[in-house]
Amino acid sequence: MSIEKSGSYLKKIGPGIITAALIFGPGSLTINTKLGASYGFSLIWVIVLAMVFMTAFTAMTTKIGLSGSVSLIEKIKNELGKPLAYIVGIGVFLVTASFQAGNTIGASVAFSELFNSSVIFWIALFTSLAISLLFFKSFYKILEKLMIGLVMLMLTSFLLTIIMAKPDLIAIMRGLIPNIPSGSEYLIITLTASSFSIVGAFYQSYLVREKGCAPEDLQDSLSESRTGIIILGLLSTMVMLCAGAVLKNNNIEVKNAADLGMALEPLFGSFTSKAFMIGFFAASFSSMVGNATIGGVILADTFFSESQLSNIRVRMMIVLVIVIGAIVAFIFGSLPLQLIIFAQGITVMIVPVSAGVILFFANSKKMSTELQNTRYLNVMGYLGIAVLLIMSMYSVKYLFF
Repeated sequence: MSIEKSGSYLKKIGPGIITAALIFGPGSLTINTKLGASYGFSLIWVIVLAMVFMTAFTAMTTKIGLSGSVSLIEKIKNELGKPLAYIVGIGVFLVTASFQAGNTIGASVAFSELFNSSVIFWIALFTSLAISLLFFKSFYKILEKLMIGLVMLMLTSFLLTIIMAKPDLIAIMRGLIPNIPSGSEYLIITLTASSFSIVGAFYQSYLVREKGCAPEDLQDSLSESRTGIIILGLLSTMVMLCAGAVLKNNNIEVKNAADLGMALEPLFGSFTSKAFMIGFFAASFSSMVGNATIGGVILADTFFSESQLSNIRVRMMIVLVIVIGAIVAFIFGSLPLQLIIFAQGITVMIVPVSAGVILFFANSKKMSTELQNTRYLNVMGYLGIAVLLIMSMYSVKYLFF
């Protein structure tokens, strides 16, 4: 492939890459690390299943984004009523704001470990850097290039770690066969929720509009979103393989993903440890910027009917999410348990509603025939909502009773 063609291809897959980068953050890293450390490779099948659902819902939101001149929140206001639009919009904002501190801390801890320095300094630096990106004239182009770069950095870092760890290929193949190890039920739900992100799928409709795609770009746009989801699945699987090969096989206890990076050094040397921590930073900083962008765009669209990244109100709402994350990070130094429970509670309520809204508009008669849902997407849509409802009910019971 020539350099020119390679550059053109990377430019094409931008929205899909952004979706993958903003979903795969320190939360996903931590969940995959814990599952790999506890159950080895036996839950790889959960990642594959989550990717199938995620691919279906991003295909729906891609079509919705291509279908008209108004955003998804505006469609909800016009056709389903403003109260529902406010519930979904504010809910998405609260979810992103609640998890923003984890992204900020994740990026900062990675560099704090690499350079043996204060985490507070890195929190201030990366918060300032994230905010400064908003004031570039072409913020979307900057965002796209940044996410592509960080995702490539993640893929390289985790691949190098896997090569050093040498996981058992037979055990990996067995992990594709569905089974539920005892005690893994809630972690499986958490893994599914972190990979099958309705909030990320919801925002895909905004990304294709921001890029200026038209209905005739349908096949390219679907291909872009699939590529992004495949990359998301690869990143999740790589981290689980690293954790399974290093932590489980060596009986090392793990509390978060950063522990995996530290565990690598005595086993494989400082190079492998640093490679993983660079990937950990890339995952955290990409989600720090991307997560804030989702929350800010959706909140601005909800209250001001503005969703273009060039709009000053949109940028101010993105700053609001970044600042909330920084304040929580400064005060607590970690993501407080109460905030995790609050975020999970909001997610439990918002995600099935948002998925139902996506499915409703994906079947709208106002869309052209080629943009309406296929039978396959409808089946996956209803199955996906059923999975989300089951997860929600289990989460309510686990968290609050």
